[in-house]
Amino acid sequence: MTMSVGWYLRRLSRMGPQEVAGRVGDTARRRRWRSAPPDCPSVTGARFTAVLPAGAISAVPADAAKRLIAEADRLMDGHAEFFGVVRDDLADPDWWRDPKTGRRAPSGYAFDVPYRSEDAVGDIKQIWEPSRHQYLTQLAAAYAITGNERYAERVDEHLRSWWSANPPLRGVHWISGIELGIRLLSWVWIRRLLDGWPGAADLFEGNPVARNQIWHHQRWLAAFPSRGSSANNHVIAEAAGQFAAACAFDWFPSSTRWRADALRSLDRHLRGNTYGSGLNRELATEYHGLVLELGLAALAEADAAAVPVPASVRLVLLRMTDALAAVVDNRLRPPRQGDADDGHGLIVDGAGTDRWASLLATGDAVFGRLDWWPEVTVTDVRTPLLAALVKPTELSVTRPASRPAHFADAGMTILRGPGEIWCRCDGGPHGFLSIAAHAHADALSVEVRHDGVDVLADPGTYCYHGQPEWRQYFRSTLGHNTLQLDGGDQSVSGGPFLWTRHAESRVLVADASGEVARWSGEHDGYQGSVHRRRVELTAASQELRLVDEVSGPRRTVNLAFHLGPAITADLVGNRAQLTWTRDGEDRSAVLDLPAQLSWQAHRGETEPPLGWYSAGFGRKEPATTLIGTGSTDGTESFTTVLGFRGQGGT
Repeated sequence: MTMSVGWYLRRLSRMGPQEVAGRVGDTARRRRWRSAPPDCPSVTGARFTAVLPAGAISAVPADAAKRLIAEADRLMDGHAEFFGVVRDDLADPDWWRDPKTGRRAPSGYAFDVPYRSEDAVGDIKQIWEPSRHQYLTQLAAAYAITGNERYAERVDEHLRSWWSANPPLRGVHWISGIELGIRLLSWVWIRRLLDGWPGAADLFEGNPVARNQIWHHQRWLAAFPSRGSSANNHVIAEAAGQFAAACAFDWFPSSTRWRADALRSLDRHLRGNTYGSGLNRELATEYHGLVLELGLAALAEADAAAVPVPASVRLVLLRMTDALAAVVDNRLRPPRQGDADDGHGLIVDGAGTDRWASLLATGDAVFGRLDWWPEVTVTDVRTPLLAALVKPTELSVTRPASRPAHFADAGMTILRGPGEIWCRCDGGPHGFLSIAAHAHADALSVEVRHDGVDVLADPGTYCYHGQPEWRQYFRSTLGHNTLQLDGGDQSVSGGPFLWTRHAESRVLVADASGEVARWSGEHDGYQGSVHRRRVELTAASQELRLVDEVSGPRRTVNLAFHLGPAITADLVGNRAQLTWTRDGEDRSAVLDLPAQLSWQAHRGETEPPLGWYSAGFGRKEPATTLIGTGSTDGTESFTTVLGFRGQGGT
């Protein structure tokens, strides 16, 4: 995917004067940097002191260690999976090759590489992901737990290989700041986890190649921060990586300045990226997780290095953790809202470790759990390691006395019912900043689960680059459980990470108490019409009722309900019998659909895409989507009833 002149004009229109000036300066700096990069300043007596406290490794639970070691052994055999692509070449990786397309990215000056073009580069996510070196943090953690030097030796081989293949400013791995920031954070933890291995110092502080790479990564991040309309999760990763490296690898004349600047940026942007309620402003749940992981990792580095941090940093991370505890379902799954690309801040666990349980466990260890938090029984490696570094601190803050159900600033409401019914109602802003890069056109959508199973599902994300028709589908209005008018989206897309017009939504009612929990909202995304939706969850009948109304002139209507991949649907007329299995038990529900519309089931269609579910980035599978078509003249309502009682759902 290459960007047209029109895209550049649309993108420019979303920037303010200060951002434009900053980007002009960035362009001039890139031109100056085209000449030979400067040498890293000479360093004498470099030492690594940001080690784990005694007892940290022994605090790792045995089952978590077992999962990690099994994962490390798979990696040692060369096996890994990134975004649905299974690889067997990780024993000796080609750092520039995309295994999905077979293409190798071109060499040359980093800022000349057309990384958005799959024809020229391949799938850039497939190339970038291994070079975050998070699989190497897993191998380093396996060494720390077992003392087996073969893990450390593999890390040594791969880092030296990467540094040799990717000199400063050459090739695809020097293009994106988020990649550099996460890579620095990985290197800090690799060095920490390899401490005690005889070759650790020779690999890092005693290695001029390593020092040169670390210095150039930090020089790059100091020069090219994400700006203005792009200052979303990327700038958090840049600041966290820069700060971690400047704390742990404080060997350079600029280390003190880099550390101070990165901490100011981290503090500013953590606050800017987070609502007062604690939810991430991108309204994309996986980025809530990414930012929280990055923030906790940065806090650990600060405390390990005895660098004071503003109280606001801890307060934001505390609010984010409480918010996560509030919105998860009974199986600790958070909402599937907005974009998701499986990005993590720090990985030291094996496959099968629950990301969200791990974050809540870390929140408990660092901040203390509240009585209303859900119980976390899953163990992990990361929690005891982070908790060993973070210093206990008294925070002057009032935390929620009971589990919040409505987050007014984010427009998110969680309705809960008996039989583990969980329903998310979306009446919030379209997205964050002027481009709303990771937003979906999902105003007034609902997401319904029963005992953690997606019944009315958010289909997910699937891809970013290279497949524009799939990118468009998964973030479209028709790709969500809401109402579409005249075949268009509520918000207008100007590119894969750009929205040029944002639907304005507002919540009218949010009352999750009592026998009948009620929510209603409206949005103005369809010019000339207003879409309103009411949702009622009745505890006694285990029934969810949705009522859609459209004011304005006659319009054509598509009402979509996307079922989770575990759900089988038998549609007869306007009634769908839903069945699924949970923990070996057959369960069912009935979905009564508006009779005014003509209903049809779609599954796994490609021209155009319809009837798909993406469990993770790069993965998709067929799932049933029910579409009702018709029209409205602004005088009628469309009522949908999802009933669980007496259908095996208790």
